[in-house]
Amino acid sequence: MNNIMFQGTASTVGKSILTAALCRILNDEGIKVAPFKSQNMALNSYVTEDGKEMGRAQVVQAEAARIKPTVEMNPILLKPTSDVGSQVIINGRIYKNMTAKDYFSTKSSLKGEILKAYNKLKSQYDVIVMEGAGSPAEINLRENDIVNMGMAEMVDAPVILIGDIDKGGVFASIYGTVMLLEPEERKRIKGYIINKFRGDVKILQPGIDMFYEKLQIPCLGVIPYANLKIDDEDSVTERFDSKTESDIIIGVLRLPYMSNFTDFTVFELEDNVSVRYIKDYQDFEGIDLLIIPGSKNTIKDMQYIHNSSLKTGIYRAHRNNIPIIGICGGYQMLGEKIIDMKGVETTLESINGLGLLNTTTEMEETKKTTQINGKIMIDFPFAKGCNDMEVTGYEIHMGTTKLMGDNTSIINLEDGRVDGAINKQKNVIGTYLHGIFDNDKLRNLILNNIREKKGLSIDNNVNYEKLKDMEYDKLAQLVREHIDMKKIKDIIHS
Repeated sequence: MNNIMFQGTASTVGKSILTAALCRILNDEGIKVAPFKSQNMALNSYVTEDGKEMGRAQVVQAEAARIKPTVEMNPILLKPTSDVGSQVIINGRIYKNMTAKDYFSTKSSLKGEILKAYNKLKSQYDVIVMEGAGSPAEINLRENDIVNMGMAEMVDAPVILIGDIDKGGVFASIYGTVMLLEPEERKRIKGYIINKFRGDVKILQPGIDMFYEKLQIPCLGVIPYANLKIDDEDSVTERFDSKTESDIIIGVLRLPYMSNFTDFTVFELEDNVSVRYIKDYQDFEGIDLLIIPGSKNTIKDMQYIHNSSLKTGIYRAHRNNIPIIGICGGYQMLGEKIIDMKGVETTLESINGLGLLNTTTEMEETKKTTQINGKIMIDFPFAKGCNDMEVTGYEIHMGTTKLMGDNTSIINLEDGRVDGAINKQKNVIGTYLHGIFDNDKLRNLILNNIREKKGLSIDNNVNYEKLKDMEYDKLAQLVREHIDMKKIKDIIHS
């Protein structure tokens, strides 16, 4: 078979992270390995070199495997636009917006595209490490399933089930999951892994022994809880509620439709920097930089700001000369008005923005997805020395922003366009560039300006790619030490 699939008893049990771990472990052994997830639902996405959009989790897994991410690793991406609907992206391109009901009836017709993507990877790599979604025991979704047991059947993949002991009831969740499956599906499960364990594993061992008496499925490992600074799959993440804070606090608005919060993972890798996700007025206290993130529904998130204490907090931060940076949808919200006459996001034809930039955005039906290179053409007071600095990033947006009055663009792009805007006082900036903080030189200037103000030591040596790769190595070592790799390999090659 030369493949293996991680499925879970629920969402956020660790499927994505263990897929990444196995990709790094196998790559360390010289095996050509690639990740695969047929269908991903997430607001964190990425643009490939050929301008296609895919889920961020498979990008992390590709990086762990030391290969370039391609859209074949995630042929279907669902980006929620409301409680009952999503933008459906197939092979990196928008298909259409669909309700959950409509998509459910469409899924079976997508099997051909999924198999085409999988087979292309299979022809290029020795092993495919696959990831399911949610739980295979969601029996109301079993018909036309294309991401859990349905996917395993399509490519005849063995399955490892993951349970999260940190949630409690791990044996019940594993047992219940298995027993809700059909007999043929149960045969696919070759073992289970207990994830996020805290404590002495000897105390857990009697439970593992008793469980085997009930279901002859072996435990392949118990992985300790670890605080790894690796991008999360979606907005169901523990990092939003983190109480750990450092000398420098980066404030990020926690919006209902926030997308690509992976833009801020890099700050968490800095020694004396923490990220605070802001939910109300009190959370603005003590921040050194305010970021308004991207959004999958800019207009709804703008309404949310207008109707909450966040608006007051933003204006107070501005009066106190706290630098404000808007990324993508956040850039659009900083302007005077957002216009949606074509109903791209909502039936609301227009909404007032925050008015901190003299810009107007008009929503369009065509999505811009591209990797870009550019050069900053103005010096920011909170990043002194950034003028003429080269930066890279990627665009994912639907809409065009026009500058008016005394605002100026900030980046000359390699393709001849310009990007972003800065206000006259030069303390509010907007840009469409996701990943802009991944540029080490720019990020170091921003942080060192804050360090200087606070009397902290200057640090110019942080290399994001190197630090990120070290986290993948830490993950691989942790998992390698606590799972039976011999049995895992036997399962892959059985």
